[in-house]
Amino acid sequence: MSALEIRGLEAGYGRTTVLQGLDLHVDSGVTAILGSSGCGKTTLLRAVAGFVEPTAGTIAVAGRPVVGGPRLVPARDRGIGYVPQEGALFPHLTVARNVAFGLPRARRRDAAAVVAEALQLVELDPSLAERYPHELSGGQQQRVALARALAPRPALVLLDEPFSSLDASLREETGRAVVRALRAAGAAAVLVTHDQGEALSLADQVAVMVSGQFLQVAPPASVYLTPADPRVAAFIGHATLLPGEVLADGRGRCALGEVALRPGGPAAGAARFAVRSEQLQVRPGGSADGVPGEVVDVSFFGHDATIRVRLASGEQVTARTPADSVPTAGDRVQVVVTGDVTAFGA
Repeated sequence: MSALEIRGLEAGYGRTTVLQGLDLHVDSGVTAILGSSGCGKTTLLRAVAGFVEPTAGTIAVAGRPVVGGPRLVPARDRGIGYVPQEGALFPHLTVARNVAFGLPRARRRDAAAVVAEALQLVELDPSLAERYPHELSGGQQQRVALARALAPRPALVLLDEPFSSLDASLREETGRAVVRALRAAGAAAVLVTHDQGEALSLADQVAVMVSGQFLQVAPPASVYLTPADPRVAAFIGHATLLPGEVLADGRGRCALGEVALRPGGPAAGAARFAVRSEQLQVRPGGSADGVPGEVVDVSFFGHDATIRVRLASGEQVTARTPADSVPTAGDRVQVVVTGDVTAFGA
């Protein structure tokens, strides 16, 4: 039985259509809805939660139709846990009372045990139970919000950019703790995010959304290594799209010279090639391999750097290189392609 099944979902606001015929299947684990701001991610989450009424399509949660069935099931009866962007804890309630707030009447008599179990799931010390939200760090507040969502034991938890307000180190730590808690609770989750690293590192399945449509739904490695659409390739990670031509024997030609192609691409003819930044090596000018170019600019990140190079053709590519071998703007260099390149039909 699927935790979430969406078919042909459409939704919007007034005359504006936001979601356009979405299909999504979630069995278990974490599914990340990844896209830029305004693409429809939060609208999808709100439609599943019951805060937005779809105009077409069906939604089933744990095998039970909640949209498109005999009746539209209200949000409170869908059996879904929901963690909003800022956690939305009640400031006048203690941690324990926040966690117990959404418990059904039948479980309230066991509230103390349920709260203790939920706090243990999210790896919070039980001594925090009597504190108030303002006495907690941002990461602790988000864990309390998750504990509240998990306390009623839902089959599905929805998380709307829950880590966006946290600093980088706390975001990673909290994200991993949340995933561990979800797995321990046996709950599937849908995580909305615009952060590629967050989606790729935390999710079991990534759904890339552009303009209210899914361009690809697949495991993180597949989305990154074998993008189904040039827009996915351009959005995920650092990739340069170059026009070129598919040749025979799994080769292609573009401004970077002849390149090896991943299997399963288009047949011979005009194409576009997606070249990842880590596939490009920047070597000193005059080297025997590669094509010539000039360094336009360098962005230094400590552990590595990205180098933008203008090729002889006038096109620009971005390479990622170790921090100990960084050229400077204006240097003449040779650019070498390593590994297989993804090709798309022109």
